[in-house]
Amino acid sequence: MYIVPEKEIAALLTRADAFTAVENVFAAMSKGDAYNFPVIREAIGYENALYGFKGGFDKAGMALGLKAGGYWPNNMEKHGAINHQSTVFLFDPDTGKVSAMVGGNLLTALRTAAASSVSIKHLARKDAKVMGMVGAGHQATFQLRAALEQREFEKVIGWNYHPEMLPNIEKIANEAGVPFEAVALEGMVEADVVISITSTFAPTVMAKHISPGTHVACMGTDTKGKQELETALLAQATVFTDEVAQSISIGEAQHAIAAGLIKQSDVNELGAVINGTHPGRTSDDEITLFDGTGVGLQDLAVAASIVKLAIAQGIAIEVDF
Repeated sequence: MYIVPEKEIAALLTRADAFTAVENVFAAMSKGDAYNFPVIREAIGYENALYGFKGGFDKAGMALGLKAGGYWPNNMEKHGAINHQSTVFLFDPDTGKVSAMVGGNLLTALRTAAASSVSIKHLARKDAKVMGMVGAGHQATFQLRAALEQREFEKVIGWNYHPEMLPNIEKIANEAGVPFEAVALEGMVEADVVISITSTFAPTVMAKHISPGTHVACMGTDTKGKQELETALLAQATVFTDEVAQSISIGEAQHAIAAGLIKQSDVNELGAVINGTHPGRTSDDEITLFDGTGVGLQDLAVAASIVKLAIAQGIAIEVDF
């Protein structure tokens, strides 16, 4: 088997590589050529941590495996390590033998950002000029870098529960040569694209904060009970997701469905837009919404790409296992 340590990932994986891998796997999912296994995600009763497993099989890309990991909220304060920790394991689909172990921390950050940027490519208005960020933590910086590559944005506006963290995303905007402005949540009405990336269990972005024609990518809701958006916003929008089963059970759609505002049939696969079997946005006034719950197939697709690159560059560590 091959081992690709976390420290090697940054030199191997580009945002473009992650984007291509995620876009392809969304398309494969919609065609029925790839499927995710049920997610296991539990509070372990220690360090307030969430731990679990996401896996699946991509027959088109021949990627089989799982990602093990979770969220340790005290890591940065206590250990100087990022709060999200994970590792991806790949298996040979022909034999079932383990084929690779890949560091999953940067991989997760890049594949999550790739998912929202894929949604922007396929759903945001072509003339989108103002980028809105709700959230300014570690993952928000990856989200913003990837998003700014999808349109000719002229301004970034941002809001965070802890305003002192806004310089995190202001720096990214400045690096891209785009001016940044801190706003109240009500100021998000100016945005043409909004990415929400928080870890809240109560709605932050309300329907009144979103203008007609906006594309919203909700990237923080991946657990039962979490919620970033007011349910009324989903009722007003055309809703897309990475996987419908996850969206209605652990994503934003769980709340709107429970409230009777939308049905499962109202939630569409982003992969269908990529494949051309769903029209996606149909007017400039339509609110489109991507419920990015994070699927195991994203991790496997990106990890498989990393392993190929690591082997080609002589970086992968080969062990007899």
